Amino acid sequence: MPRALDHLVVPARDLAAQAAFYARLGFRVGARNRHPWGTENHIIQLDGAFLELIGLGDGFEAPQTQPGEFSFAGFVARYLQAREGLAMLVLRSADAEADRQEFATQGIGGFARFDFARQGRRPDGTPVDVAFSLAFAASPDWPQTGFFVCQQHFPQNFWSAAAQVHANGARGVSRLRMVHPAPEAAVRFLAAFTQAAVERRDESLALTLANSEIEVFGGAGELPGLTGLVIRVADLDAMAKRLDAEAVGHTRAGGELILPASAAMGVELRFVA
Repeated sequence: MPRALDHLVVPARDLAAQAAFYARLGFRVGARNRHPWGTENHIIQLDGAFLELIGLGDGFEAPQTQPGEFSFAGFVARYLQAREGLAMLVLRSADAEADRQEFATQGIGGFARFDFARQGRRPDGTPVDVAFSLAFAASPDWPQTGFFVCQQHFPQNFWSAAAQVHANGARGVSRLRMVHPAPEAAVRFLAAFTQAAVERRDESLALTLANSEIEVFGGAGELPGLTGLVIRVADLDAMAKRLDAEAVGHTRAGGELILPASAAMGVELRFVA
């Protein structure tokens, strides 16, 4: 069975400005959290998946790693040296250790499992404990993109129906868009990582996840990686009015509202009904 999308890691050099921008778009942006290693984030929960807005906190220093370790914080820091945008694709896991072993067997992993915990807050401010186990994968075809699966140990403390109610009517992530100059070869890693079959479409190669899908487009001369995401909203006309009211530049084509990456801190955002 194909894996499910868990979340997307979206780094920005100015985390406060990024959080304010997504709030202007009508998303309910969670409180600011700090990881033990110095990155800080805001969570935007959707139905079954979330966006992790992330930046480097005050005094951040990339932690030292041992051979065989994947540095999440180091990857985010290196990504921000080059650009902002969609840095990491994260899928859901019921057993991160089993997935780690599977990635090693497939030749797409071999990294140590990474476990961590932090204190989170519910929408009403109540503190709760959350904990995660991560298993990483990697491919030389996608050097600018991070891939891992995430097992949540206290999902009841993380997921909140109240946090998924957004002023813009956002429901969930419909599609992810990726680009690669040689998509036929690069999609093989994605098929192994997602456990999804590859479907040929007119302009892309597609992989259908349990709760979303990935489209890979050819792009000669473009950096390979995640370029954008498509979000379902309850009312497209209402979303357009919100963007107009907030003076957020966009176009409308083919039943989609499109914010170019240049207007959305490195992420091409598309909204569909």
